[in-house]
Formats: sequence, structure tokens, C-alpha cells
Amino acid sequence: MSASKLKTPPLSPEQQTIFERADNSREHIFITGRAGTGKSTLLSYLASHTSKNLAICAPTGVAALNVGGQTIHSLLQLTTGVIADHRLNQSPERRKLLRALDTLIIDEISMVSADLMDAIDRCLREARGRRHDPFGGVQIIMFGDPYQLPPVPPRDPEERAYFKDTYRSLWFFDAKVWQTTPVTVLELNRIHRQKDARFKEILNAVRIGHVTADMANDLNTAGRRQPPKTHTITLATTNRTVNEINQRKLAEIDGKLLKAEAEITGEFKQNVFPADEVLELKVGAQVMFLRNDPDGRWVNGTIGTVSRIDGTVWVEVDKKEFEVEPTVWERYQYSYDPESKKLEREVVAEFEQFPLRLAWAVTIHKSQGHTYDSAVVDLGPRAFTAGQAYVALSRVRSLNGLYLRRELRPGDVIVDPHVARFMHERLTTQNIVPADQLPLS
Repeated sequence: MSASKLKTPPLSPEQQTIFERADNSREHIFITGRAGTGKSTLLSYLASHTSKNLAICAPTGVAALNVGGQTIHSLLQLTTGVIADHRLNQSPERRKLLRALDTLIIDEISMVSADLMDAIDRCLREARGRRHDPFGGVQIIMFGDPYQLPPVPPRDPEERAYFKDTYRSLWFFDAKVWQTTPVTVLELNRIHRQKDARFKEILNAVRIGHVTADMANDLNTAGRRQPPKTHTITLATTNRTVNEINQRKLAEIDGKLLKAEAEITGEFKQNVFPADEVLELKVGAQVMFLRNDPDGRWVNGTIGTVSRIDGTVWVEVDKKEFEVEPTVWERYQYSYDPESKKLEREVVAEFEQFPLRLAWAVTIHKSQGHTYDSAVVDLGPRAFTAGQAYVALSRVRSLNGLYLRRELRPGDVIVDPHVARFMHERLTTQNIVPADQLPLS
């Protein structure tokens, strides 16, 4: 698919350099970078400005919705669970579609397991009749940060045993295809979210697990302050904590309750709804926007307060009141047009709802990609997954906007040793090229 031109912000020099390299080559590329370096912006720009026949996919339904693509399993007609060497069933129509591909973009690649990575490779080889060419000759461009989102380990003990015997780790970069196939790792370095050099230094240290006592002291000193009573969101580790906070805060507000039900057409799985199926609001409720406004009045992650409900919803942001109307999320599916020999992207389902969510609290996982002026980080008794503390801390713009429910402890800073090993290997073998070191054209 040569995507239709989307409204995307201008690229920075390093983003432009990587775009040109990806667009003007056939090499396989992994584009990574710290939180706030503009990976999503670059992906959107690449998808809307390339002349290549491309498709976009992601490992989960929510991630696929966010980038206007399909899930990996849906696009490639793969079964769920460990695929291993099981037979792949590809329809003739799907083979035609995959044969038309020039480039496959995979977002949130860090959530892709080694087994799924190899299945993508085998699927493309078989569909395109090029069994000796990695990915059947399709260029693979991957986006993500393994320091932030890990793959989900299988629950089945037999599947866990298979991974242990077959792969060095669960991670995509340990797939067998990458043992014989070159991949270029390009790292975005310019952070757009934070401006303070000290905070950037501390966040990078948390990301790679090298936090000094002075850095921890700076974080904890800033975090001890009492947060403002309004426009501050709590980032918590569990859905249970988040739901308890939001429902308690909503119940504390007197007034009429609005229940807005989403309108759904086509097939939308409940676990990938982009917003609440039934949204409950009251005047005075703290909410977060879930979509960028085309007119630039708010962005995904902006915090506001419901100021009026009169048939529609009004939200106050920075002392300005805006009318918020329901918006439509579209679920896409790719098809092949034999006449144009192009991939077409068509809407197969729609979800219409106010682009709002109660936002006294949100899970750290769902805060991914958002930016907040102030946030309370609640790691509970402990952080329990690699990268969790880093994701939470890096959501805020500055130390002045950071508040901690409790002090950060050494055990909260978890880095997966396989990620550290992979990134160290790439750095020391010069396979990773910081974008600011690439020649600008």
C-alpha cells in the first residue's frame, strides 16, 4: 500500500535521515530510541510518504489500531500460540496480497516473540515462492524499544519448554532468521518530550539500569512533594488499582451521571476497544483525551476536566473550554487489487465514542506513548516487569511534574539481561548507528 497522505508533523533532521535511508533501500531496519524520541511520528511519516507497496502490522489489536494497521496474525493468517514448524494455511487471496508487498512495517516489535518472528519469515517465503530469501524478499522495518515493552511469556508449560530448548531468549532479536540475515539498528537520540538535561540523563540511566545514588536521590527528592489536587494523573501497575481510583473519584462528585454507549459496526473484539464501550462521566470528572485533535486543540494524553454536559461534552483544558464530539476509530484490513497491482487498505469495522477516558489514574502500560505535565507514579509494592519504572518515569516532561507514591528502590529498576546483551553487542560491533552520526543528504 502506498498510504494516502496523512497529516503528520515535520521531521527532525535525524528522523528525516532515517526516513530517507528506509525509503531508499531494501535493507532490514530496526528503528529504536528512548521514550519521547519520535518513533511513532517517524512511522506515521514513513507510511504516508513512501512510494513503496507496504503494510503495517503490530502484535496486538490495540497497537494495530494505533498505527492504522492489522495485527500480525490477521494480516499473515497465522494461528495464535507457538507456531514452530506447523503447517501454514494461506489462502490464494492472501498469497497474492503478500506477493505484492515491498515493505512490511512492524510496530511494537519488542512484544514479538522469536517464534512469531520466524513465522513471519516463513510465511512470506512460502507465500512469495522465494524460500531461500529472508522474508521472501520483503523489506522488514521494525519500530520499538526493548527497554520498554517485553514480549508476553507463554503460560503453557510445554510452550515455555519449547522456547527454552529452541531459542536463546523469547525476544524477537533471537529469532533464527536474524542469525543469518543482516539487520541495521538505527537509534533516535533527540528527545522531544523532556528538555532538562539532568532529567534526560537520569531517565537514560533508569532505562539501561545504571542509576547512581545521586540520580536516585534527585528522583526521590522531587517525588516527595505533594502533588496538585487537579490535572495530575496516577500511573499504576494494575488495572485493579486504576479502576478503584477512578470509580472512587467519580463517586465523590455530586451530579448527574452521563452514560455514553459506543456505536460499533463490523467486528471489533472487546479486548481491543480503543475507548470505553460505556463511558461514565460527570461534570468535574478528570479525563484524558485518547486521540489527537485535527485542529491541534489537544493531543493524545492531554488531561482536562469535564465542564459541561448538554447533549455533548465540554472539557476545560488550560482554562479553555472545548466542545468534544464523538470520534470514529477505524479497523483496517488489507486487500490486493489485481488491476492496479497495489495493496488497498479498507475499513472493516468502526467504533464511535467520545475520545475520553476517566483519568485520575491509568495503567503504566496504557500510558505508553503519552506525555503528561504532572503524574504520580505508583509502583505498588514493587515494579514487576522489566522497563516498567522507566516507562512510568519517562511520561512526564520534567522532574517538577514528577510525584512518587513511594520512593524508588533499586529493585524497581529492572532491565532484561537479554536486552542488555543485544544492545551491547550492537553498540560494540558498530551495527547500531545513532541517527545524528548518519550523513545528512
